[in-house]
Amino acid sequence: MKKVRITAVRQSEYRDLMEQYENPISHACDVVVGQEWVSVNGECPPGLCPSAWASMREFVESLSRGEGNFFDGWMRNPMSAMISCNDGFRPVSFLLEVVE
Repeated sequence: MKKVRITAVRQSEYRDLMEQYENPISHACDVVVGQEWVSVNGECPPGLCPSAWASMREFVESLSRGEGNFFDGWMRNPMSAMISCNDGFRPVSFLLEVVE
């Protein structure tokens, strides 16, 4: 199986939605832009947010099996994917790419 590098490339924050819908919380997300993890055997790497993993798991598993070209040419690199976590208030975008 192939290793898959997971890189946090952007984090957004929607203050208007947070103010309108979110209950105040003291701690949200520990992910830092530029942070990287490597998935081995299609498994969740240590330290990766469980919610983010739930959003990307199927893509990582497919890439680790050597499958790619999601949605018929969606990514310039067919052995990669751009996935966001499911936090609607402060989503993080992750680049997934096979490591040779």
